[in-house]
Amino acid sequence: MPDISPDTPARRRSNFIPARPRTPELASDPDATRDSAPASRRPKHRAAPSGNRRPGARGIRRVAALSGASAILGVTAFGAVSAAGADGAPAPASLAAEAAPLVASGDELTVTPGGSTVSQVEQAPVVTSGLSVAAAPFTGGTQITVQGEALDEVAAVQVGGAPATIVSAEEGQLTFAVPAVAETSLGSVAVTMTEADGTAVAAETPASPATASFTAAHPLVAAASPVAVPSELSLTYTSDPRIDAQLGYVLAYWSDYNTDAYTVISGNDCANFTSQSLIARGWTMDGAWYYDAATGAMSATWASSTAMRDWLLGRPDLATPLDDSQRAQVKVGDIAQFDWDASGDRDHTAIVTRVEHSDAGTRIWVGGHTKDADYWDVDEAIAGGGTVNYFSVK
Repeated sequence: MPDISPDTPARRRSNFIPARPRTPELASDPDATRDSAPASRRPKHRAAPSGNRRPGARGIRRVAALSGASAILGVTAFGAVSAAGADGAPAPASLAAEAAPLVASGDELTVTPGGSTVSQVEQAPVVTSGLSVAAAPFTGGTQITVQGEALDEVAAVQVGGAPATIVSAEEGQLTFAVPAVAETSLGSVAVTMTEADGTAVAAETPASPATASFTAAHPLVAAASPVAVPSELSLTYTSDPRIDAQLGYVLAYWSDYNTDAYTVISGNDCANFTSQSLIARGWTMDGAWYYDAATGAMSATWASSTAMRDWLLGRPDLATPLDDSQRAQVKVGDIAQFDWDASGDRDHTAIVTRVEHSDAGTRIWVGGHTKDADYWDVDEAIAGGGTVNYFSVK
């Protein structure tokens, strides 16, 4: 042991420990100790992490680990959670910082002791995008896709109140075909979706950061992404120039035959007139389907209902065959063919001039020659017997 003289200065002694500066309270009270000082003024050590951690830091890390959607949708959970205040006051017991971490569960944010597992809440279907196509011809058939969550739970789609055919339904994406409507039903219509029990499916789109409002006032939520806001899905029915031209031709010449351009087949002009309307629509002749204005010669596929059927069955690029149980897919400009005597041949051909969809079903009217008509009700046409089939023209 070194020889330490009483005269040796204190700072040079090997066992010297400098005195800690007293806080103002200790300086004014000689009998006070460090342990009696207010907690906010006691020395802080790494062994006590809760004293050194910035207010709210743990809560922020936990929220950051959650998805933006969960952090926003768990409004009621955040209402019961708050971080330590700026003055260092401890967080309320509901946070239970050490023993009850935040857990995202389905649509809700819950607090569970010790991080125990919580059963997930079933996700309700929700559309989070707009329509992939904003406008479509009134003739229908256009396929439209939307994005979202749990969309495989969607059971029905309506466009302007008319049922649409669901082409495919996956968890994150749904595609449906636009139904045909009357040519007078142009303009914007609502698109709605429902679950099997009739519950309406919400349509939401992300709010703009500049205009977004938040569903909770908690500071941790405010740092997350903007909440989704309700929006209305709508589709605009437009006219189709090709069908306009075809329908215009039918309505112009169903009773006033266009003899300046075409030969009339007396008593059997229905397929001839249907072919003329398809030329007006924009179809082009070829070696299998033609009319020669100079000589009046025409192919059987041009002038015969049965020959036209057989030809179109081999041309899926031009038309798709439909039977009468598929009326909902029929649209203006399509071809209707009748078999009056159940022979298997086609006895009459006409052009669909009007389609109406209602809760009672689909009604169809046709126009044409031989049975000269602009709007002949198909149900009346087959009321005395016979069947009807269609070709959905592309």
